[in-house]
Amino acid sequence: MICAPSLLAANFVCLEKQLTTLQNKGITWLHYDVMDGYFVPNHSFGADILKQIKAQFNFVYDVHLMVSSPKIFIEFYKSLADVITIHIEACNTIEEAKTMIQLIQSYGIKAGISIKPKSEVESILPLLDEVDLVLVMSVEPGFGGQVFMMNSLEKVKELKTYKDKHQSKFMIQIDGGVNKDNGQLCKEAGVENCVVGSYLFQDLEHRIQEFQ
Repeated sequence: MICAPSLLAANFVCLEKQLTTLQNKGITWLHYDVMDGYFVPNHSFGADILKQIKAQFNFVYDVHLMVSSPKIFIEFYKSLADVITIHIEACNTIEEAKTMIQLIQSYGIKAGISIKPKSEVESILPLLDEVDLVLVMSVEPGFGGQVFMMNSLEKVKELKTYKDKHQSKFMIQIDGGVNKDNGQLCKEAGVENCVVGSYLFQDLEHRIQEFQ
């Protein structure tokens, strides 16, 4: 299972040191949350911060757009991201979501679709053969440090069943409240990529190995 540390939980006073630790410990992915204050009640990072990080560190840059107008932000991150994930809830129709996915992929970037805790897998079924990644939110998006919602594992299992039956290519990712204990449950349910934030950064040196 891939561990994708969430930059949202990092300590920006010593960010360079923490990113160096991640890199030296063999972490290959970095999860980058983008919030616009409308889709979720919080703000996070702009593209300039990612540009500076990318100039110095070699990660797979996994950009999660928690925004109400994904098309605008896709343009901001098209030269920086390796993966861009949008929310189905930010799209008015499935066709709009397909258009956004195709736009992302037209730039040579992998495209992901995410669902909030109150959204069902059924809402993205028409997209599962289009996307490279499906992100199941195991907390309400917008803030770090929340408690993992156990019912999100049922969605993971549903996605895993679909993936196996249809031999689909998408990677199953989970994000929100992940720790050592529920991280193992995630892996058993079928998660292939685990976003870890507050739990990891509270003791970075010792907890990285728990997810490798």
